[in-house]
Amino acid sequence: MSNLNSLGLRFFHRGARTGTPTEHVMIRRPLTRVLAFRGRSIDDVVNDPIVKNEIFGYWKLYRAIEKHDEIAELEGQWNPLGTRT
Repeated sequence: MSNLNSLGLRFFHRGARTGTPTEHVMIRRPLTRVLAFRGRSIDDVVNDPIVKNEIFGYWKLYRAIEKHDEIAELEGQWNPLGTRT
């Protein structure tokens, strides 16, 4: 009787009782992060070639750091003890 509403109709809560885990997805926007780090907007990048080169340099640095992190993570998976052979 606990699942009856005032009209006597049955209703079910979707997701609450199914037991399926909730998956949270974080959207990664690296260009937005680089622009926020330098305090620039996309309009600054479009209108000023000096700012465009500056942001491009920081973008390349960001990508190099990301690549290095991915490589380190994969090496940790391949060799979990961290010993070199």
